[in-house]
Amino acid sequence: MPHFSDYIVYVDESGDHGLKTIDPNYPVFVLAFCIFRKSDYIGQLVPALQKFKFEHFGHDQAILHETDIRKDRKDFTFLKTPERKADFLNALTQIVADTPFTLICSVIHKEPYRKRYANPDNPYHVALGFGLERVFYFLRSQGAAEQQTHIIVERRGKQEDAELELEFRRICDGGNYHGHKLPFEVVFTDKKSNSAGLQMADLVARPVGIKMLRPEQENRAFDVLEEKFYTNGSGKREGWGLKCFPGL
Repeated sequence: MPHFSDYIVYVDESGDHGLKTIDPNYPVFVLAFCIFRKSDYIGQLVPALQKFKFEHFGHDQAILHETDIRKDRKDFTFLKTPERKADFLNALTQIVADTPFTLICSVIHKEPYRKRYANPDNPYHVALGFGLERVFYFLRSQGAAEQQTHIIVERRGKQEDAELELEFRRICDGGNYHGHKLPFEVVFTDKKSNSAGLQMADLVARPVGIKMLRPEQENRAFDVLEEKFYTNGSGKREGWGLKCFPGL
């Protein structure tokens, strides 16, 4: 029986990874890795999110999706009332603040990236490599680099998932910066699975992208994430919990 680590990682994206047409309003691709100690995940995040959903929806089947919340659509049409939206966002922000987890984000600035390479690789795959390397560094710092850790990603489509799995295994087999074998196993999960971890990763990815694009803009969601980023021994976030590529 394999020895599983005490940690689990949930991954979600913000922005699209295409390079042919780049959205001038959001020209980045962000891949967020939320690392939870399993005891914190089941002891804090899961019950907190369920309680939140019962209070705001009357049931726990609503799936928190940042885009739908922001646009007041689907399950979130009731948020068109400013007071209700403020209450909703305040409570959700508090859950993010109170939940112990470590955040690692890869941010690909697509226009500079496209210009740098004649045949640029898929930004998702590039961001994945940066993220997995840093997840490994974090787990190693916690003495958890020898056990198997599961990386949970959302299903996107048969071909995309197959390509991602191939790239994931290439990285874990040694195709990374230090040539390490990474003890990770990828798990593809349907968006409808109602995973608390995937919902958390979905909620944090876009605020990071907005911060990179418009650092002076008020960004309360990012302010809450400030203390979550993985840092080195000197407290440095850039290059550790936050990898921007190409460096600007």
